Amino acid sequence: MLHKLKSHSEYQKILNRYPKKRIELNDEYKKIYKRHYMLNRSGEGVTNTISQKMESWMHRKVSKISAMNILEIGAGNLNHIKYESNYNNYDIVEPFTELYINSPLKKHIRNIFTSLDQVDEKYDKILSIATFEHLLNLPKEIDLCKRLLSKNGVLQIAVPCEGEIAFKLGWMLSTGIAFKLKHKLNYSKLIQYEHVNSLNEISILLNNNFIVSKFHRSPLILPIKNFSFYAYFECKLS
Repeated sequence: MLHKLKSHSEYQKILNRYPKKRIELNDEYKKIYKRHYMLNRSGEGVTNTISQKMESWMHRKVSKISAMNILEIGAGNLNHIKYESNYNNYDIVEPFTELYINSPLKKHIRNIFTSLDQVDEKYDKILSIATFEHLLNLPKEIDLCKRLLSKNGVLQIAVPCEGEIAFKLGWMLSTGIAFKLKHKLNYSKLIQYEHVNSLNEISILLNNNFIVSKFHRSPLILPIKNFSFYAYFECKLS
């Protein structure tokens, strides 16, 4: 599923979707949103724990490449840094300060930015795990990654297979059920609110801005389209 759009008009159609807007959440969702998000990222609860274990595939894929200067986009509660080793500097971009403010792993972070456009240096490795599906202006963020990546550096992107069958069934039969029982609300609304970009869109944008040297699907169910939960892109400057 490596999409290299040869037609400028086709690529432009994708670009014209941005910047995107989130749907509006009603008061019921707004009341629980922040607490739910923090619990989800911390892995608290049975379904969140299972989800975190499954997501470890993405962390392991990204950690296979070591680098001296690393930038992580969407670092959350700093749950990835423990997978990395042999680095000199580790910087992060994370606007949700409550996620990491009390983390003991914060001592390993050199610089903390709230947005990517605050960053002004080159990195050997830029990584992002379960973040690109959330970004409202993904083309802009990708342009910034191109500017911040060193000549021989690597961009590693791992995301859920949003827009495909297996990922949808996965959350429907786990987190979706637990969320419904606890809050009497549909989890699909939060997914729609959070996941503004599909795997297909992310793939097209990456392939038209980088050389995607590797693309892997998680082996859960079947390693083919629509039957994987997560995907991994390894990108270099063209």
